[in-house]
Amino acid sequence: MGRITRQACRALMWALISGAATTASAQEQSPARVSLPTVKQRVEPAYPVGAHGHADVVLEIVVEKDGSVGDVRVSESAGTELDQAAESAVRQWKFVPAKRDGKVVPSKILVRVHMVPPTVETPDAAQPADPGRVQDPSPAPRREVEVRGQRGKGRTTSRGASHYRLDRDTLEAAPAEEGADVLKRAPGLFIGRAEGPAVAHRYMLRGFDAEHGQDLEFTVGGLPINLPSHIHGQGYADLSFLVPGTVRRMSVAEGVYDPQQGDFAVAGSLDLDLGVKRRGWLLSSGYGSFDTFQQRLVLAPRGEDEETFAAGQLSTTDGFGKNREGTTASVIVQNRFGSGAWTYRAIGFVHGARASLAGVLREDDVTAGRVGFYDAYPDATAQNQSAQSTRGMAGLFADFRAATGATGHVGVWLGRDAFRVQENFTGYVQRSSQLEKVAGRGDLIEQQNDTSSLGLIGWYRTRPARPTKWLKGTFELGVEGRVDQVEQAQNLLDAAVRNQTWDRRIDAQITAGDVGLFGDAELAIQRLRVRAGARADAVFFDVDDRLGNFAPVSRPDDSFIEGFRRSAAGVAAGPRASASYLVFDWMSLRAAYGEGYRSPQARTLSDGETAPFTKVRSADLGTKLRWDERLELTLAGYYTHLSDDVAFEPRAGRLERIGASRRLGGTAYLLTRPVPWLIGSYSVTVVDAELLEPPPPSADDPSPPFTAGQRLPYVPPVVARVDYGVKRSLNHKVAGQRVTGRAGLGLTYLSSRPLPFGKFARPVALADVGAGVQWGAFDLSMDVFNVFDAQYAAVEFNFPSNWSPNRPASRVPQRHTAAGAPLSWMVRLGARL
Repeated sequence: MGRITRQACRALMWALISGAATTASAQEQSPARVSLPTVKQRVEPAYPVGAHGHADVVLEIVVEKDGSVGDVRVSESAGTELDQAAESAVRQWKFVPAKRDGKVVPSKILVRVHMVPPTVETPDAAQPADPGRVQDPSPAPRREVEVRGQRGKGRTTSRGASHYRLDRDTLEAAPAEEGADVLKRAPGLFIGRAEGPAVAHRYMLRGFDAEHGQDLEFTVGGLPINLPSHIHGQGYADLSFLVPGTVRRMSVAEGVYDPQQGDFAVAGSLDLDLGVKRRGWLLSSGYGSFDTFQQRLVLAPRGEDEETFAAGQLSTTDGFGKNREGTTASVIVQNRFGSGAWTYRAIGFVHGARASLAGVLREDDVTAGRVGFYDAYPDATAQNQSAQSTRGMAGLFADFRAATGATGHVGVWLGRDAFRVQENFTGYVQRSSQLEKVAGRGDLIEQQNDTSSLGLIGWYRTRPARPTKWLKGTFELGVEGRVDQVEQAQNLLDAAVRNQTWDRRIDAQITAGDVGLFGDAELAIQRLRVRAGARADAVFFDVDDRLGNFAPVSRPDDSFIEGFRRSAAGVAAGPRASASYLVFDWMSLRAAYGEGYRSPQARTLSDGETAPFTKVRSADLGTKLRWDERLELTLAGYYTHLSDDVAFEPRAGRLERIGASRRLGGTAYLLTRPVPWLIGSYSVTVVDAELLEPPPPSADDPSPPFTAGQRLPYVPPVVARVDYGVKRSLNHKVAGQRVTGRAGLGLTYLSSRPLPFGKFARPVALADVGAGVQWGAFDLSMDVFNVFDAQYAAVEFNFPSNWSPNRPASRVPQRHTAAGAPLSWMVRLGARL
């Protein structure tokens, strides 16, 4: 008897015929009349990117009394990606339900899904594997389900060796403090919290200190997260709204090789796909260190697609150390609907956060004991540091899949963002430009940024053309556009006098428009696949700088009204190309080249200026090896040249230009699944990042912090990450309920980073562990973060400051740190209905 047959027999004996009028003893004496469920409506699965050839996925599914699909379990796997594609499709099937003695009852059956690459034609009919009769364990003839797969978005997204597709098992292997922690699983990406939960994370990837998102393009469920011309950082991207357990897949494209990659895709792009696998209602509460309370609610209607759910979270904490209390809340709603050639997806989220900030401390003050490592300065200008942010986005997207293989996508989205932060980096060194002879009132910088956005996207890819047996190809054209209106301001506040404004630095309104056109061709010749395309973006700016041409108080004879209104535009265009060759079924060689851009901060432009885009040129060469599902290995080398880099300037509290730069490095990524219940991933990225053309000395800055040929500031030469996850049934039941245990481990290493003026930050090594148990509908877990209680800096700077207002300011740079979180723990209890 074959393996599938034995599983079919077990499935028959497990069949659920709840609601029957007869008892078990009656069944033994008088067999009931049973009619099996039959397929009434089916949905074709998306054939995953990166999968090869035919494969069978056998699913054990529960058909509910209303004909919908309930619980789904993989009975025989064809690999994680194919399993998920088959499961996602079958969950959307509708059945004529089973009957027992003429009464509708739920049932459990096996369904075999035969996955076929998109070039294979689709059979007309599909039926579930016949489970036979409940009374007779001998299998009846089986009618197999064969479904022609189609790619999830109708296009191949894998470009070069440095493209990774991480599924839910990988993303959820290690413990996570918040939803955005899934980003840590991306090879070579480091994220950290340096300014509290109301300010975006700090990102580092492939030799780029991307600050709050300037060099990384983020999309979540099709919604673009980066904000152009944001006052706190160009391309500002805050992913704190993500709810744990709602990210089902993450596509990581390191480099810029896909024509769909747009603004801010300098180091790469991250696309997060949302969905909830376990259906039902989940209520989870957690309590942890520093009086931290977390509440999470997930609504995932049974019988609906993974992409249909609503999730919300609320978190409050006193924070570690002083002046770190915070509150965050968010809700995400998504619905996949429609059938046939067109399907639709609606998505939206709302997020809000407020937190007090401890700010930075001079290392000499900490060493001398004048202030503790986790403390904040006692001055009012330090105690009043805080941040608040609110953001909402909504989008409607439509996906088209024709029977011929042609695909398309259209969408429209809108967003609203409000951000405010008060931070002091330098103490008491600033002077007022508007009030005569006023200085030393505290360098508490207030930044405000409000953005309203509207955007759209559309693309169409032709059906596969096959002029010969060994040649096939497709072609894609697309458009993308957005409009942003930004109100922003920057002031100096006197915290000792109810936050009086004692200097105004920025007061501006910006209207920005971006229109992008892209094309892409894909050609497959036997084992060689070539993709070539291009992208061009026209970007328009209108700036009303209300403080432009301001006459300082030292020049009272100037007679004009302040203000500087101007407009500018520019076009950024570049090619994108990649090639892959399948040497063996388990090994491919890949190469890619692309040119991308980062739009400028609009306030830096002059009237009529051709927008000086930051141009990036990126090349990638490597190999991917895959042995079944047990081991996947990626080795890639890369080179990146950036025409104009930026770095944080503490005196201004924002990013400033520092000149051209280049990066040369490599990444190794290993994913292992030695047994079905264990997964491990390992990544190491090494890079040499060099500053080529820093700004020369000037009258305002006679001793600039950067020199030609130095290593780029804040960029770690080595980033390493290890994630381990174990999840396994304990093979026995307690009080009739199955018990499943899980455990996870996450390790992060960040090497010493260069700082301005020839200093270096200390390396960072962190370890997180967690364990949990699931019993029936209940789930109990405990996670410990920074388990070895390492004392480390979330961020380090080197610049002049003066935190003693009665002493004259010094120009000697000093090391400054913002403390990272010490050892902490979180216990969570969840119940599923």
